[in-house]
Amino acid sequence: MEKGTMIGKEAGKYIDKGLLVPDEIVLRELYRQALEHLDSPGFIFDGFPRTIVQAETLDRLLEKKGIPISMVISVVVEEQELFKRIRGRGEDSGRSDDSVDIAKLRLNVYKEQTRPLMDYYSVQGKIVSVNGMEPVDKVFDKICLAIDTFLVSRKVLPVVE
Repeated sequence: MEKGTMIGKEAGKYIDKGLLVPDEIVLRELYRQALEHLDSPGFIFDGFPRTIVQAETLDRLLEKKGIPISMVISVVVEEQELFKRIRGRGEDSGRSDDSVDIAKLRLNVYKEQTRPLMDYYSVQGKIVSVNGMEPVDKVFDKICLAIDTFLVSRKVLPVVE
């Protein structure tokens, strides 16, 4: 969106209203980006997938390429705190999509469309929950520990250059 690309403008129409960008738009862009990086040793998706349709489509795409999702990290934050953070971000940044009404709508969209992903990935044994109620540096450390633990337990060590 910051770069003013066509996809950014298209996505902005939904984001500004507190809605999720439709699956077909997100998946089209994800597929385009993924094809450019298939030689990478792995991927980290931040904030994706956000719906079951996106998760199922991502699974099919990655399984075709022989690189299924290994781990999903869920940063768990209480609803009241989420609302406070969204509102704080809106006040700090002046973002029009972080108003009180939009923040409420976002939380409802999350409950209806994104929260079901917890069960989807839990059944697959891929979810790791991290307490997001702690200070940012502690949450970051726990995320890093979860990734490191996963990599070591799978006998896959990160490449350090």
